[in-house]
Amino acid sequence: MRVEWHGQSAFSLQGQDVSVFIDPFGDLAAAMGDRGLKFEYPAIAGVNADLLLITHEHLDHNAAEVIGGEPVVIRSTAGKLDSPTGEVIAIASEHDDAAGTQRGPNTIFKLTLEGLRVCHFGDFGQAALRKPQREAIGEVDLLIVPVGGGPTIGAQGAHELVAQLRPRWVLPMHYRTKRIGFLEGPEEFLAGAERVVALDGPAFETGDLPSDTAVPVTVVPSAP
Repeated sequence: MRVEWHGQSAFSLQGQDVSVFIDPFGDLAAAMGDRGLKFEYPAIAGVNADLLLITHEHLDHNAAEVIGGEPVVIRSTAGKLDSPTGEVIAIASEHDDAAGTQRGPNTIFKLTLEGLRVCHFGDFGQAALRKPQREAIGEVDLLIVPVGGGPTIGAQGAHELVAQLRPRWVLPMHYRTKRIGFLEGPEEFLAGAERVVALDGPAFETGDLPSDTAVPVTVVPSAP
């Protein structure tokens, strides 16, 4: 499976026959600038998908219109849903630690592509993962998790999720880079990771990652 980070929480997953995109954004430089925020990730364009997942309805996550093709769209919901990849499990969660009353709902998505179980946590902001949520997620190979604090969990909360889920690979997202001027950087999270692999580019093949290890491997693509 080929994975590409487009910035923030946006990822494309490419299998042999099916492609998935999660949490796309458009050109946000002006909109974010009006709010006093730097957001300079390149606008997502020229990307097609068979399945589009949107974890919640904030402008840096929900630009469905920028994804081409005729994708099946699953957005801001919960349940067990049919899709081009097979069953997608959409797990209700919150964007804050106040039962969603501050920033609203968030969806955790679990899907299987090329035999790999992928879990994307969106803008997860709960103080902790609840037992029914953990049970609904089940086993995970690739965990994509926010680590930048602010409106989501930071390093400590992300490490707690890794300890609970024990994936093969951890892919941090939603943190400060040279492209954005808010959130915390990934340094605290990476300092506590058991094994870190830093990449030269924003894309990688899962077949090229270490898998013969007893500890989760944290994979860090370079910012687009």
